[in-house]
Amino acid sequence: MLKTKRLDLIQEYIVERGSVSLDELVEKFNVSKNTIRRDVNDLIEGGDFKKVYGGVSVDKSTSIVPYVDRQIRNHKQKQLIAKAAAEFVQDGDIIFIDSGTTTVEMVEFIKEKELTIITNNVDFIIKALPYNNLSVFSTGGMLERKTNSFTSAENDELITSYNITKAFIASTGITIKNGVTNSLPLESGLKSTVVQESAENFLLVDSSKFDKAALTTYCQLNEINYLISDSIPEKYVHYAKENNIEVVIAEK
Repeated sequence: MLKTKRLDLIQEYIVERGSVSLDELVEKFNVSKNTIRRDVNDLIEGGDFKKVYGGVSVDKSTSIVPYVDRQIRNHKQKQLIAKAAAEFVQDGDIIFIDSGTTTVEMVEFIKEKELTIITNNVDFIIKALPYNNLSVFSTGGMLERKTNSFTSAENDELITSYNITKAFIASTGITIKNGVTNSLPLESGLKSTVVQESAENFLLVDSSKFDKAALTTYCQLNEINYLISDSIPEKYVHYAKENNIEVVIAEK
């Protein structure tokens, strides 16, 4: 089993039970204790889990927020960010829309345009159904209920076949040191490939995402062309200037 897939399954297993022992994980996933220790350390470094005696548990202060709760959180800011991002979309573009509760808000602001859209965002697909001018291609794969998105180890190869002009991507958290990060390893492979394949990359994050690092880094911050948020800390503005990243503040 690929490590990224195993990390996803271990993460899900711990979240369902709240706390598990290392021995239980060894038996469940049929790998050595050293492998489990390394996997657990990776999860702990991501910030959603903590060590307990003989095992690991969910860190309730930073645990993965359910999708429906994330939809509600900072909703107005997300709408403003989506609107600002949509201003960069032009008729004829081939765009990628990432999974996330901010990127899905873009539907309302691009629904009148003639576009080809590649996406793993289930909610975006549903909201785009009434608009025949939006040609939507799904990445397909397994439904990841934590993010309402499609995930698959095969998606990377699929993405390379598309000539994406603009990618609108989301993140669990960003830091200058760790770059653009995500909580689910299996999603990170797709995000990383999209960043490499797209002509331009737009990162959509609300202000709560700064100075937070999730489990996996899928690209460095200097691989982003546009940083769009409702508010951006000064050190990120300075970093953006040094690395030719255009900063966009979403305003009312």
